[in-house]
Amino acid sequence: MIITIKEIARLANVSTGTVDRIIHKRGQVAQENIDKVNAIIKEHDYKRNVFASNLAFNKRFVFAVFLPKYDTIEYWRAQVQGIEKAEEEYRNFGVILEYHLYDFDSISFKEKAKEVLKSTYDGILFTPTFHKESIDFLNKCELKNVPIVMVDSNIETKVQHTYIGQDAFKSGVLAGKLISLVVKEEHQVLIVKITREIEATSVYLQRIAGFYSFFENNNNLNHFKFKEVTIKDSGEELLTIDMFATIQSVFVPNSRAYLVANFLEKNNIIGIRIIGYDLLDLNKEYLKKGMIEFLINQKPEIQGFTAIASLYKQLVLQEFVLETQYMPLEIIVKENLQM
Repeated sequence: MIITIKEIARLANVSTGTVDRIIHKRGQVAQENIDKVNAIIKEHDYKRNVFASNLAFNKRFVFAVFLPKYDTIEYWRAQVQGIEKAEEEYRNFGVILEYHLYDFDSISFKEKAKEVLKSTYDGILFTPTFHKESIDFLNKCELKNVPIVMVDSNIETKVQHTYIGQDAFKSGVLAGKLISLVVKEEHQVLIVKITREIEATSVYLQRIAGFYSFFENNNNLNHFKFKEVTIKDSGEELLTIDMFATIQSVFVPNSRAYLVANFLEKNNIIGIRIIGYDLLDLNKEYLKKGMIEFLINQKPEIQGFTAIASLYKQLVLQEFVLETQYMPLEIIVKENLQM
């Protein structure tokens, strides 16, 4: 049987007004009555109707969305698509989103961070693109005492928050395992680090660390040899044929595997397996062609949706949410690719 406030009041021998004040923690109530009412609530597993309560007071919940600009970045466009789907679903329950989108540089990040901190929000969604600046931002957010949800990348901090994304270290381990499959002879692996300033972040470095750890923890794989090369973002012209002269596999620890695949295709270099991340359109095209062998998908759209859903559960439903919600490590090959 679902117990009502009226029934709780009868059992506790108090007024319904007293029960209401205890449930909503407002007004002065004798401790004896608080104890009686809470005991009855616990015994009967009473859950107040937060929807009716919020609608009655016309309550609104405003969330800040603090992310990189997505107009030319396919990965972040997918994140925002998921966020917008969640916004549409929860709009009728008082959820409102305000966007603070920055260019891919630390100056723009800090400017938008100031905007977020100057405003009043019930919750904040962001990604820690720049480590030092993100720590500073989180420390200032702590004073506001609002729920914070991170997507894509997580950082260690004393500031309480929820993280939604992949386990970056384990995804690197998985990449190593995929490259090691069915390889018995000496094998040369090239790690192509295609970077811009923002990618000196934990997710990027953790993938590489996880990749190396797989081989370090498997002594029977000592026939693998590794080389690294770093090029600037979209700097395909910095790739050379000599880089791939003795290479059998390439690991790209971000979403730009298509740059390597395009270079190999243009120069008619075959027989090299490539593993990278994310279902960008160009990555999918080269996966379909067989130029890329594996993609580890991060499900960015689901990350974005889940992040808003997490804030919704915490603030609107007042429910407990897990501090860490890992996305599955989804392996995509051309045979299971859905175009």
